[in-house]
Amino acid sequence: MTDQLNAVVVGVGSLGRHHARIYANHPKIRLAAVVDIDEKARTEHAQKWNCQAAASLDEIGEPIHLASVVVPTVAHFEIATQLIERGASVLIEKPIAMTVEEGRKIVHLAEDKGVAIQVGHIERFNPAMLALGDYLNKPLFIESHRLGPPTPRVKDVGVVLDLMIHDLDLIMSLVGNEVDFIDAVGVPILTPQEDIANARIRFKSGCTANVTVSRVTPEQQRKIRFFQRDTYISIDLMRPNIQIYRKVHNGGGEISIEQENPALSHEEPLAAEIGSFISSVEKGTTPVVTGRDGVRALDLARQITDQVSALTQKFMAGE
Repeated sequence: MTDQLNAVVVGVGSLGRHHARIYANHPKIRLAAVVDIDEKARTEHAQKWNCQAAASLDEIGEPIHLASVVVPTVAHFEIATQLIERGASVLIEKPIAMTVEEGRKIVHLAEDKGVAIQVGHIERFNPAMLALGDYLNKPLFIESHRLGPPTPRVKDVGVVLDLMIHDLDLIMSLVGNEVDFIDAVGVPILTPQEDIANARIRFKSGCTANVTVSRVTPEQQRKIRFFQRDTYISIDLMRPNIQIYRKVHNGGGEISIEQENPALSHEEPLAAEIGSFISSVEKGTTPVVTGRDGVRALDLARQITDQVSALTQKFMAGE
């Protein structure tokens, strides 16, 4: 293999263009091509980063060592499988696929071909989440809010697959993925899919999570709070910021509350995510967010959307 790995970005829209930027500036990567059906977009970014502009993967003749799949969710399966068949490791933006079955097929194909999959659950690389591990210990209750205004960026999925899946992946990575109970509600407001949703999830670990998402809220909010014995942890994922509140026994029966605000890294989360992916490909190690992690998050999200859809249909029918 050459000193540099050949990388390709498929989809250079609002997010994919940042993938291209990060690859192009990484010392161990040669950005070989950007692929997009939009001629203007692919030409602009190919010229900017001095690489090939392609309308499809078929136009790229040289080896592809790794690639980012940053296209609409409905196309994840087709693009990812094409790349894997060519021997490329893939970073697939979340969700891994449109259906759990497609996600599993992607994972099995990658395992058969001996290439890596990393799923773009970027909040795993948020500086506040990276700092959390030093303080979290068997949380009993988790509450998260991920709210924001309407955006034209996502048109093919509801808010659960668009936004809530981030928090589902985070929570499962911290408390385990075995679910005992789900109670979910949601409402379509501006699109045919649910635009606001809430899910209460009880895990076999004993933890309960209350997760709320909205894409019809004027002000943005991305917060997650953890409650465990003697400790409350509040994280603002946007700023980012982490606040720790602990109950301290001072002796003589006196109790006080100790507050701590840990210093955080300033690294761009997407750069950390892509850097981690590159490292896993180069060293042959397991990615931080595996394809199987992506399938588990999608499976839980699909269970929630199924419940939301059933309730919506009953409401629309007047039952």
